Amino acid sequence: MHALFLEIIIAPGYDDDAYAVLAKKKNLRILTLDFVPMKKQRQDSVSLLGGLLLQDSDTTHETYDQFEVVSKVQPTQAQLKALQFGQTVVKHVKSNAIVVTTDHQTLGVGAGQMNRIDSVKIAIDKAKDKPDFADAILASDAFFPMDDSVEFAAKNGIKAVVEPGGSIKDKDSIAKADEYGIALVFSGVRHFKH
Repeated sequence: MHALFLEIIIAPGYDDDAYAVLAKKKNLRILTLDFVPMKKQRQDSVSLLGGLLLQDSDTTHETYDQFEVVSKVQPTQAQLKALQFGQTVVKHVKSNAIVVTTDHQTLGVGAGQMNRIDSVKIAIDKAKDKPDFADAILASDAFFPMDDSVEFAAKNGIKAVVEPGGSIKDKDSIAKADEYGIALVFSGVRHFKH
């Protein structure tokens, strides 16, 4: 971890030896957080000019056994784990969210763009030079309205993609995944944080 640029590490706890090593890194904040899942639904609020937006908190926990593989190519077990992790991360990113992850690390994030393809480009651009990019997957908080996101991902080295599905053009994205020989998985769950 010393080879990575880290500002904050959050974990449920640290043993004394690990804490001693981490505490030596300059400007690193070491936080402890209980990761016990929330038991009841709550709402998040965002203030707007003259108003307030209330949105139910996204407490959904998806597992890869709930996913539907819609492409001819089947994801590997390692990719399924990464796809599940990607879904966990993407729900915490604001609208038009795209994340590029491995099974344990976020490599790139694209968010807040007016269209999904721009978020895909940003996330891949941030991730492509990272050491683990060869094992990376792409996760989307909402469906792809066009097949351009799947095509761009495939052309840039992504081998597996997870998205909710539900677009009237899903068949185009599936066809594009099959054309490029990548795994496309539908989660059936839309995450859209404002």
